[in-house]
Amino acid sequence: MNRQIRRLGIALLVLFGALFVQLNVIQVLRAGTYNDNPNNTRAIVRDFSRPRGQILAADGTVLARSVPAEGRFERQREYPEGELFADVTGYFSFVAGADGVERTYNDVLAGRTSESADGIGDLLLGGPRTADVTVTIPAEVQRVARDALGSTRGSVVALDPRDGSILALWSFPSYDPSVLSSTDVEAAQAARQRLLEDESNPLLPASFRETYFPGSTFKVVTAAAGLSSGAVSVDGPSYPRSSEYVPPQTSTGINNFGGGTCGGALFAILRVSCNTAFAQMGVDLGADALVRRAEAFGFNGVPPLDLPAVEASPIGDAASFDANLPVLAMTAIGQNAVRSTPLQMALVAGGVANGGEVMVPHVMAEVRDKGGEIVDTYEPAVWSRAMSEADAAILTEAMVGVVADGTATGLAVPGVTTAGKTGTAQLGNGQSHAWIIGFAPAEAPRVAVAVIVEAQPGASEQTGGRVAAPIGRAVLEAALAAVSP
Repeated sequence: MNRQIRRLGIALLVLFGALFVQLNVIQVLRAGTYNDNPNNTRAIVRDFSRPRGQILAADGTVLARSVPAEGRFERQREYPEGELFADVTGYFSFVAGADGVERTYNDVLAGRTSESADGIGDLLLGGPRTADVTVTIPAEVQRVARDALGSTRGSVVALDPRDGSILALWSFPSYDPSVLSSTDVEAAQAARQRLLEDESNPLLPASFRETYFPGSTFKVVTAAAGLSSGAVSVDGPSYPRSSEYVPPQTSTGINNFGGGTCGGALFAILRVSCNTAFAQMGVDLGADALVRRAEAFGFNGVPPLDLPAVEASPIGDAASFDANLPVLAMTAIGQNAVRSTPLQMALVAGGVANGGEVMVPHVMAEVRDKGGEIVDTYEPAVWSRAMSEADAAILTEAMVGVVADGTATGLAVPGVTTAGKTGTAQLGNGQSHAWIIGFAPAEAPRVAVAVIVEAQPGASEQTGGRVAAPIGRAVLEAALAAVSP
């Protein structure tokens, strides 16, 4: 009998230990994953009828607020700007959970801070201590990004390279968060179902959750790898003028767009976006140098943007290229093994603009309590050192040449020295993504931008300069007017 009791006791202890371990796995190790899942509605159900703070644009425009409601719930969330800030605010929905700023800063907006945890503070302080969150994006800059892109599928990201403040974050198609936040549960469910069934996927904030071939905009990273390794300088090497480069391990060549011939030193090949030269540069540098420099800009990592479910931009590891130099050559020109979010390419531009330092990107500017007192502000921080200040200065000069007399003339802001790089990422179906990245003023950058216009007909190195560059220019102009020197 005693032996059976001991066995039972041991079994119960084992089961209790397993339960304890599993609870810790769920509540500690996986807590961030569960909390960041937009489909997790637990906190929303808890907070849906509570008072809630506003979300405001940098210029004070109200982006989200709670208004009185009739029926089951006392309050309803509404978004006065409609679809304009959906990528940023996300939604606060009884049926869909929360996304965007509504999720990241839920505790602040709902007054569930450490001062009022679990309602104890509410009782002592006379109600929830809700706060308003102001984001870094001026409403006018966001409107310009939306209007410039128009009804073409794509994304625009602009940021201040000096501190990582996001200045525009727009993707088309978008959606109106108000329809998901209706207190009419059946109507909200129906609206969500329609959005989920829409093949254009309007609920996806593609600006930071979708990856694409970056095309020739990635040549900025390849050039940075060459400069950082010491193998490339302003003066050399001078790559041979050629219309085709055949990498080792293959008989299939890489051509320039339109079968053109190009070559020369760094400034010349970047100005005309010479595929043959940059493909050779990638092979000559080797996978380790290229991947290491890409990772210094943020590839293979998740940018620490303060919004949920930010996507990483993959390039793989150096070992994956060892037996496949043709893939390395294609990757060096932004095709094949590398993919990027628009946010990541804006960070590449911002890293060059900021003397080689990539700042942590962020949308929160400040938090104020109900009395208008500041309770939190964002403190700028460096995310990574992408390259040396000296190399960044060289690359800036080269990118100024691309805008002054190369493929990116359409990006030039009148009266402002502008740096940029175009990209055309071929999709293999007769279509290509048109890209532009850049920053201004080149001598003291205040705004960096990345634009992708998806699935354009044809494939030409001029596509990025013709289609994406005017959008980038409009956003640069608007952001420069809104951001102080």
